[in-house]
Amino acid sequence: CLWCYTNNTCIDYPVRSILPPSSLCSLSDARWGVCWIHFEALIIAIAVVAGLILVSVAVCCCYCCYCRRHSRSTPDEEEERLARKREERRLQSLQRKHERKLKHDEIRKKYGLLQDSDNPYSRFENE
Repeated sequence: CLWCYTNNTCIDYPVRSILPPSSLCSLSDARWGVCWIHFEALIIAIAVVAGLILVSVAVCCCYCCYCRRHSRSTPDEEEERLARKREERRLQSLQRKHERKLKHDEIRKKYGLLQDSDNPYSRFENE
């Protein structure tokens, strides 16, 4: 139903056109459905809601793009941190390996198993 205030009549809404033609009723005097819904206000409200939806979608898209870009840089930092830890573990392992070698060499020297030791006791070998 399209209510027109200029001639106080209720006209069937022209469904073939989105907005009622001005020949039926001017847009400022037209009411939609029930008498209290002003047609111009309805159009403005729909436009504002549609604009808010578009702006929020655009903001979400920009935010997601920023997060993706930011998350790509985060793994680089994460990889650097993991590489540093891996290097620290490797150096600690080498240090422990060196300490074990020194202890084993001391034990070999003590029992005369070290080839270039100055120990008077050496392993007897058959020739």
